[in-house]
Amino acid sequence: HWFGVEPRTGRDIFLRFAFGARTSLLIALSATALATILGVVIGLISGFFGGKTDLVLSRSMEIVLSFPSILFALAVMPVLENLFQSVGLPQGNGTRIPVMIFILAMFGWPYVGRIVRGQVMSLREKEFVEAAKALGASRFHLVFRQILPNLWAPILVTVALNIPTMITAEAALTFLGAGVIDPTSDWGAMLLASVPFYAVDPMFTFIPGFALFMLVLSFSLLGDSVRDALDPRSSR
Repeated sequence: HWFGVEPRTGRDIFLRFAFGARTSLLIALSATALATILGVVIGLISGFFGGKTDLVLSRSMEIVLSFPSILFALAVMPVLENLFQSVGLPQGNGTRIPVMIFILAMFGWPYVGRIVRGQVMSLREKEFVEAAKALGASRFHLVFRQILPNLWAPILVTVALNIPTMITAEAALTFLGAGVIDPTSDWGAMLLASVPFYAVDPMFTFIPGFALFMLVLSFSLLGDSVRDALDPRSSR
């Protein structure tokens, strides 16, 4: 038992640590992917069409961003659990994990959408877009074949920087009792279980806490590196 065993239960901490990393990354990466897809699509539509479409979508982004995400997630988690179970999902983590992914994505897509919207509003006035319009290209072609390929750099940077936010939010929800249910291992659940024993077994608290710190720091540094690689001017 490299990291020792849990008080009372006797479960191996190293195994729970290893399997908890899989759970935390699965939820964070899935939520990031879903938020990115929604943000890119809505940002493209908002930035390209403008007018009332842009007004409605922009106000929607601002409304979502104004909510306190953790408090709202705690409030709607039971409601969404009942809704997901009514469509056939099993009780327990079979419902909790999809609900967490959905909630995190719903609060994460506006960050991507605002960045994509701003980039699209700049790109739609470029010469290559005007040339495609003159050749009779459809709106679908303009958005997804002309503009979208020029957005991969800011999208990749945004994804790399959003992952640590999702990891932290997932651990916070689990720590507050609205996330992954025992016995499924998760770093937030390990932190929650370690609270009564921090005085007698501080390593039980330190291991998942330090792992979360290092994981978030690693993805933050990765995001900075991707930004510098794709935009050399940013490092000057």
